[in-house]
Amino acid sequence: MKTKVLMVCLGNICRSPLAEGILQHKVNSEQVFVDSAGTAGYHIGNAPDKRSIGVARKYGINISHQKCRKFSPSDFDAFDHIYVMDQSNYDDVIALSENTEQSSKVKLLLDEIKTIQNEVPDPYYGGADGFENVYHLIDSACDIIAQKLGRKN
Repeated sequence: MKTKVLMVCLGNICRSPLAEGILQHKVNSEQVFVDSAGTAGYHIGNAPDKRSIGVARKYGINISHQKCRKFSPSDFDAFDHIYVMDQSNYDDVIALSENTEQSSKVKLLLDEIKTIQNEVPDPYYGGADGFENVYHLIDSACDIIAQKLGRKN
């Protein structure tokens, strides 16, 4: 039985597609399924932001095939772990949970790396350096998640 992980940000075009791609790149796909979603439906059906695609490609990860989707309450049942990028999206996801079993699946992604910074900043309105910074924050957290769930051989 595969462990299922969902990465969540606001629009599902910058941070969570990167997190999906990075974690997929690190784990054994026979053991772990990774997806992403946004709490807002602004970009449903669109590809990730070209800057996210670019920074992922720089590190050998292709996320250009991903399509944005909105988080659904059914995701609580479909996924074992739900990682959100910031407190606002955490609060939005928790508000949709119906019980402690569902809410216990939700964590801030950066809680995995135990840094002072607990939110992955939204790079959308900034430049390429913001996407580079976000990539490295997500990559560090995904290293730890991959160690827990089953790293690629």
